[in-house]
Amino acid sequence: MQLPFSLGDFLNVFKTYNQSIFPLQIVFYFIAFLSVFFLFTGNKNLNKIISITLSFFWLWMGIVYHIIFFSTINKTAYIFGVFFIFQGIMFAVCGLIRKKLSFEYRKSNFNYMGIIFLLYALIIYPVLGYNLGHVYPYSPTFGLPCPTTIFTFGILLFTNEKMPVHTLIIPLLWSVIGFTAALNLTIYEDTGLLIAGLTTFTLLLISNRKKLYNK
Repeated sequence: MQLPFSLGDFLNVFKTYNQSIFPLQIVFYFIAFLSVFFLFTGNKNLNKIISITLSFFWLWMGIVYHIIFFSTINKTAYIFGVFFIFQGIMFAVCGLIRKKLSFEYRKSNFNYMGIIFLLYALIIYPVLGYNLGHVYPYSPTFGLPCPTTIFTFGILLFTNEKMPVHTLIIPLLWSVIGFTAALNLTIYEDTGLLIAGLTTFTLLLISNRKKLYNK
């Protein structure tokens, strides 16, 4: 796939973004770890907390990263931005209004896979990227699409009710698009994006079918 920008252009977007929003990256990590903490310890407002967290990150990625920063080198970013914004709205509607998103730590195989993806997104991804030569500020920090989408997949594997399939489509499509582009740009840590997307989508479809038959 021929990209309309070079690797240098792409990394410079990360640089501009990271320097412009610092120290919000630290805040984003705090929000993510706090959400995970509530997920494992339990909280009466857990479903709202997770839904707000996911909605915020997807709106942020759509508006700030894609439309404001990435669009400077790739006009397709406006389309990506619209889809990410729509995904953020879906998380808000499904989780806060329709109350269709419910999360719980149950020590299941699904949860264990979710833990792996969360660890990858928050810890392994930046460490692996650093060792591959993607050093800050020329690196995709948490809050940017690829690591944050992996984080999303990890969180969704903790759902304890039938997962609305339409909320998975955009993250799954991005896992394919993001991985394909990253492969061309030698951002090899994004291999985990495709793995997380395909694994989570498959597991949640299986889970939905089991829950349907168990009714």
